[in-house]
Amino acid sequence: MSIDGSSAARGHRRLGLFYLSVTAIGWGLNWPILKSLLTEMPPLAARGYAGVLAALALATFAASRGRPLAVPAGQFGRLVIASLLNVTAWMGLATIGLRYVGAGEGAIICYTMPAWTALMAWPVLGERPTFARILALALGLAGVAILITARGFEVDESKLPGVAIILSGAILFAYGTVAFKRRPLPMNPVAATAWQVGLGCLPLAIASPFLESFSPATLSTAGWAAFLYMAAIPLCLCYLTWFSALAVLPAGVATIGTLATPIIGVLSASAWLGEPFGTRQAIALALTLAGILLAVQSSTRKRRELPQ
Repeated sequence: MSIDGSSAARGHRRLGLFYLSVTAIGWGLNWPILKSLLTEMPPLAARGYAGVLAALALATFAASRGRPLAVPAGQFGRLVIASLLNVTAWMGLATIGLRYVGAGEGAIICYTMPAWTALMAWPVLGERPTFARILALALGLAGVAILITARGFEVDESKLPGVAIILSGAILFAYGTVAFKRRPLPMNPVAATAWQVGLGCLPLAIASPFLESFSPATLSTAGWAAFLYMAAIPLCLCYLTWFSALAVLPAGVATIGTLATPIIGVLSASAWLGEPFGTRQAIALALTLAGILLAVQSSTRKRRELPQ
C-alpha cells in the first residue's frame, strides 16, 4: 500500500471512530433523557411520536441523497416483522420498563442483547453455542441479578416487572437480528431504517390515545427539549453515524465500540438524575460488558472460521 493509501486508510479509520463516538454518546445519553421525559410524557406517546417524526426525517434524508425508498416486491411483510421485532418490541418494551427501574439499570439490562443474539444463533442459524457464548449469557444474567438485589441476596421485587419487560425486548430484538441475518432486507440501510423506525413506532403512536392520557400542552420546555433530542439524535443522527461507522470500520470493531453506550448511560444517569452508582452497579456493569465482549468476539471468530 502506498504512503498516500496508508494515510487515507488512517483518515477513514479516524473518521469511523469519530462516527462511532457520536453514536455511543448519543445513544448513551438518551437513557437519562428518556427517563426524565417519562415524568411528563407516557411511554407509548414518547417513543411513538418521536419515532414517527424521526422516520420522516430519515426518509427525507434518504430521498435527498438519491436513495430509493420503495420497498422491493414481496418484501413488505418481512419489513413489518422486522419493524415489530427490532423497533416496536425493543423501543416500546424498554421504555415501559423504565417506569420500574433506573435509567442506568435499564441500559445495563438492554445491553445483554448481544449475549442473547449469540445464543439465538443456535436454533435460528444452526450455530451451536460455544462455551464462550454460554459464559457470555451467564455473565449478562449475573449482572441483571445483581441489579435486582437490594441488600445482600434479598430481591427488590419492585424492579422485577421492569427487568422482565426490558429483558423481553432484548430477547425479541436478538431474535429479529439473527432471523434477518441470513436473509437481510434488500434495501439501502438508511431507507430500511426509516421504514423500520416508522412502522415500528406507528403502533405505539396509534395505541397511545387509547391507553394513555397525555396533552402536549402540559409538556414543559425541558420536556419538549428531551422529546426533540430523542427524535433528532438517537433515532436520526446516531443511526446515520452508525451506518457511516460500519462503512469504514470492521463490524467487530464497530460493535465492540458500542460498549461505551451502557457506560455512558449509567454514568450520565448518576450525574444527571442522581441515580446511585456504587459497588453493586459497578459489578453489574462490568459483568454485562464482559458478556458483550465474549459474545462479540465469539461471533467474530465464528465468521472467520467459515469458508469464504
